[in-house]
Amino acid sequence: MSERHIHMAGHVTERHITRAGQGGDRDVFEYALLRVVPRVERGECVNAGVVVYCRARGYLGARTHLDEARLLALDPAADVAGVRAALAAIERTCAGGEQAGQAAGDDAGRRYRWLVAPRSAIVQPGPVHTGLTADPAAETERLLNLLVR
Repeated sequence: MSERHIHMAGHVTERHITRAGQGGDRDVFEYALLRVVPRVERGECVNAGVVVYCRARGYLGARTHLDEARLLALDPAADVAGVRAALAAIERTCAGGEQAGQAAGDDAGRRYRWLVAPRSAIVQPGPVHTGLTADPAAETERLLNLLVR
């Protein structure tokens, strides 16, 4: 199925719509980058991870990688150990189970929504984006390599 859209400049574009079950072996997923903002008032950030959620496959995962040199270039007094602890907590929350703490009883979707909710802290989620994937775990790794490392 496709839709036609006419833009103000007169250009016609087509947008293909994939409905549930029509994406072949791929499913919709959502993701958000994890950003470290050492000095919130300055707004400078370093990408340090990605959180991926795929409802259709029941997948919620996070992968992190902190480039300490980049972080310390933005703020030489940054609490590297504290940032690492916050990133590790996000990975544990995604994994679920007892290691997720108070979120252990929540389903993957609820944990994901909590993790990507806007916050003013040193470790912040970026905007949520979507895509299609056949393997959410591999997608998590691909996004980490593409957008963080």
